[in-house]
Amino acid sequence: METHLITITLRECSVQYGLSEADIREFIELGLLRPADTPEAILGETDHLARLARLHHDLGMSKEAIDIIVAMRQRLVTLQEALNRQTARTTQLERYLRGSGPTIDADL
Repeated sequence: METHLITITLRECSVQYGLSEADIREFIELGLLRPADTPEAILGETDHLARLARLHHDLGMSKEAIDIIVAMRQRLVTLQEALNRQTARTTQLERYLRGSGPTIDADL
């Protein structure tokens, strides 16, 4: 999965995603957003910013609940990646055992 990081000022983020600058600073403190090298700016993915805004505004979740949800999502993504790797390895082993294909030496 390809990641598209953007650098956006707190003000632009506030206008674009409807989060107050105070909310954005709290998200930074919780580790949900990363500060950019540029002062008063953050570095993040547009999807992640939109997700935070939706959880906070549309669903009315507290920042602590959002922190838990984001951690669970990251864990789920990690588990899905591990499952994909194991599935690929299993497929490779099955092909090898059947003699129907070459083995691929790759760290998936």
